[in-house]
Amino acid sequence: METNQMKVVISPDSFKECLSAVEAAAAMAQGVLDVCPQASIDICPMADGGEGTVDAMVAATGGRLESADVFDPLGRPIRAHFGVLGHWLGGNLPGEIGLAGAFLESENDSRQADEHNAEPPAAVIEMASAAGLHLVPLDKRDPLRTTTFGVGKLILAALDTGAKEIILGIGGSATVDAGAGCVQAMGVKFLDKHGRILQAGLGGGGLAELADIDLAGIDPRVLKTPIRVACDVTNPLTGPDGAAFVYGPQKGATAEMVAQLEANLRRFGEVVRRRLGVEIETLPGAGAAGGLGAGLVAFVNAKLERGVEIVADAVKLSRRLAGADLCLTGEGRLDFQSRAGKTVYGVASLAARQGVAVICIPGQADGEQHEVFESVWPVVTGDINVELAMARAGKLLRQRAAQAVRVFLAKT
Repeated sequence: METNQMKVVISPDSFKECLSAVEAAAAMAQGVLDVCPQASIDICPMADGGEGTVDAMVAATGGRLESADVFDPLGRPIRAHFGVLGHWLGGNLPGEIGLAGAFLESENDSRQADEHNAEPPAAVIEMASAAGLHLVPLDKRDPLRTTTFGVGKLILAALDTGAKEIILGIGGSATVDAGAGCVQAMGVKFLDKHGRILQAGLGGGGLAELADIDLAGIDPRVLKTPIRVACDVTNPLTGPDGAAFVYGPQKGATAEMVAQLEANLRRFGEVVRRRLGVEIETLPGAGAAGGLGAGLVAFVNAKLERGVEIVADAVKLSRRLAGADLCLTGEGRLDFQSRAGKTVYGVASLAARQGVAVICIPGQADGEQHEVFESVWPVVTGDINVELAMARAGKLLRQRAAQAVRVFLAKT
């Protein structure tokens, strides 16, 4: 293979508590260029809808970050960020590469979208930025009270930028409100049995008073805008595998609170079924993020999809893999759970359809055979333990990438 004509796509996920997907991709790219200085590098950081999704997708598309003043899970003012995706689909970027965004600062004509042909902009949001568990101190974690109201405000802020599609990652929530707070922020009104409007920012406890729904004030934009929810679990809204029993305790619920939340979610499901004709209680994935997916499906016809597939589609990974000679991916730990829809397997699946070999460079790897990859080069091996790997992650990832590419080229 002529290395000066070699095209390499770099698509890792983040290495949790260590490197972002953007930083990991930059380190891998440096390793490739150490071996093939004239290679064509296309940086496409990936994610699965969880933490780091906004940064990865903004970097992969040459988009931008925006911020909005919203509310946290306890109703306190907070400034949250979201991303507006660009239309850059990579390009020939040989030469010296720096960390975390140097690719996006390069002068590159391929980054400039034709105004007449550019797709309508999409926005990407992590619900945890407005309703994440990390925003609530341990002594204040109470899913009877916490709300997704700020997430709804963040969606409206994204629509204010002109976004024509919303991609929502729903991991790490502090809530079990079935998305009631979120849709209240969009203009939905919930009523008690006397026809009185329930307070804005409902938490899981407030659903006990729900008797009716008023949709007259809903923002019409949310009914016209596709909302794609990154959801990689299949838990229903209610029942022993539902939002209250499975996720309530993680968010601070006692056994008594779990029982109350379960009853309230069932009430919510019954009112939605009666008033909207939508069955959300048994919907696979409806229990994710305390039922946020259920509320969005019921009120704005959102679609629950696998996170890595949403991200790959949005950053046009399949198109970017076309004609590539090699793809590098990676994540913090490669194990049996990786097969169940994690980023590295999603990347490998798309690459296989294009006939592109994939090298996986994880932080750690179990002893299983991962046949979808050309080879696996974990950072933690031999005399490199976890502590050292995390302390020198960027440098070691660069070295592993260089080693892997040298071996790959020797075989081809």
